[in-house]
Amino acid sequence: MPQGGTVVNAENQFVADVIVKDGLVESVGKNLKAPKQSIVVDATGKYVMPGGIDPHTHLDAEMGWGSKAEIISTDDFYSGQAAALAGGTTMHIDFALPIKGDLAAGFERYKKVAKKSVMDYGFHMAVTTWNDKVASDMGKLTKEGINSFKFFLAYSGSLAVDDAQLIHGFRRSKELGALPIVHCENAAALLDAQQRTFDSGFTGPEGHYISRPAVFEDEGTARALRLAQYVNVPVYIVHVMSGGAVAEIAAAKTRGQRVVGEAVASGFGADEAKIWDPDFKVAAQYVMSPPIRNKEHQRQIKAGLAGGVLSIVATDHAPFNSTAKRAGLHDFRKIPNGVNGIEERLHVAWDELVNPGLITPSDFVRLMSTAVAQTYNVYPRKGLIAPGSDADIIVFDPEVSHTISASTHHSRMDTNIYEGREVKGQVVVTISQGKVVWENGKLNIQEGAGRFVKLPVRGPLFEGLDALDAASVASNFPYGTPGQPVVRDLGTTASKDEL
Repeated sequence: MPQGGTVVNAENQFVADVIVKDGLVESVGKNLKAPKQSIVVDATGKYVMPGGIDPHTHLDAEMGWGSKAEIISTDDFYSGQAAALAGGTTMHIDFALPIKGDLAAGFERYKKVAKKSVMDYGFHMAVTTWNDKVASDMGKLTKEGINSFKFFLAYSGSLAVDDAQLIHGFRRSKELGALPIVHCENAAALLDAQQRTFDSGFTGPEGHYISRPAVFEDEGTARALRLAQYVNVPVYIVHVMSGGAVAEIAAAKTRGQRVVGEAVASGFGADEAKIWDPDFKVAAQYVMSPPIRNKEHQRQIKAGLAGGVLSIVATDHAPFNSTAKRAGLHDFRKIPNGVNGIEERLHVAWDELVNPGLITPSDFVRLMSTAVAQTYNVYPRKGLIAPGSDADIIVFDPEVSHTISASTHHSRMDTNIYEGREVKGQVVVTISQGKVVWENGKLNIQEGAGRFVKLPVRGPLFEGLDALDAASVASNFPYGTPGQPVVRDLGTTASKDEL
C-alpha cells in the first residue's frame, strides 16, 4: 500500500494512505494500518495517482494494414506494455485493424496477439470500408466489449473512407451507442501534395512534413465535426496536431456538440525541426501523421489542454525501428508512420504542462487517466483512487530528474524521439492489478497476466442524446407535426396545359 503520499484525483488531492486488497482499492484515509504481509510503499513527499490510461496505441500493428503485411511494429503486447508500466501507464486501448475490410477477422487476430499482455487493455476497431457485413460486425463487436470505431480521412487506397461512408459509420455508431473516432486530414489533397512534393525533389523525411500542411488537418477536422453535427453523434478527434484543429474543436463545443479532442505527447513535446536532420535515421523516426508541427502549433495545443478544449493526452505509439523506416529511404511516402511515447507520455506531459504551471496535478490526472476512463465508460473502475476502484496506482516523485534515451527505455525501438531530453518528475512505483510491477527501476511482470477490459457502449457522451434528437427534429419542422407530410392548400387544380 502507498503510505503517507498526496493522493491526487481529478477533482481533489489530500494526504492519505491507500490500502489495496484483491486487486482493488479497499480504503483511503489517514493513519491506516497495513494488513499483514502487505507491501508498504513509502510515498512521503510524493504524489499517489491513478495509473495512466493511453487510449491511442498501435502494438503488433501490420504496416500492410491487414492486407499485405510486410512490416510489423517493433513492440508487441509484451514489450509495449512493459514500457507502459515503466512509464506509469496501467491500461491502454489499442487500435485493431480489419483484415481486407473484415472487422471480425481483424478482431480475432488482435485477440491472439494480445495473449502476451502483462496489463489491462481494450480495443477500438477501425472501419475502412462500408457494406452490410461491416454494419453487422460493428453490432457484434460492441457485444464483445468494443465501444468505439475509427474512421480515417487519410491513407487513400488502404484505410481512407469517403464522406458517404463516414456518414454511414456515424449513423451506425450512434445507433449502437459507440463512439466514432476520426483521423482528420484530406485524403485526396494529400495524394496531390505528396506527388507534387516528391516531384519537386523533396524525397526524404522532410517531404512528409511538407506534403501534410496544417490546412489539410484543419479542413478534415471541420468536415468531420460538421458531419457529426449533421448526424448528431458524439465524436472523438484523434492526435490533434494543428492550432486550426484546436480552433475547430472549440467552435464545435461552442455550438453545443459533444466532441472529445485528443492531443498526443509528441504533438507538443517533440522537436519538429528534427525531421530536417540530414541523417535519415534521425529524421525518419519523427515521421507520423499528421506531422509534428512548429512551436506555434504546439503552443496552441498546450493552450487547448490547459483551457479544456482538448480533453486527453495520448501517444499514438506506433513503433517502427530504424531498419523498418529505411523502406522509405528514397521515397518518404514509404516510410512507416509512427513514433514512440507509451513510456514517455506522463513524463513529457508533466514537464511540458505541470512544471511550467499551465495545469495542476489534478488536471494532469484528468488528462492522463480520468477523462479517458470516463470517455470509454470504465469510470470509476479506472481513473480514480477510491474504495472499489481497480488498484492501478502510480507513485510520482516531482523532484526526481532523469534523462530519456533509447539506451534505457523498455520499448524494442532502437531510437527515441525524446533522445537526451532531461525531464523533472518521474514515476517511481507502478501498481497494476494490485501488484507492484515497477519499483527501483526494475520491472516485475509476467507474460499473460494482462486482462482484456470490455468497454460498455452508451457512455456519458450518449446521455440525453435522444432528447437532443427530438429537439433538433422539432426545430427543423416549423410546420405541422415532425414526421408527417405538410398539407397545403394548392387552390384550383391546374390543367395539364396550364402547367
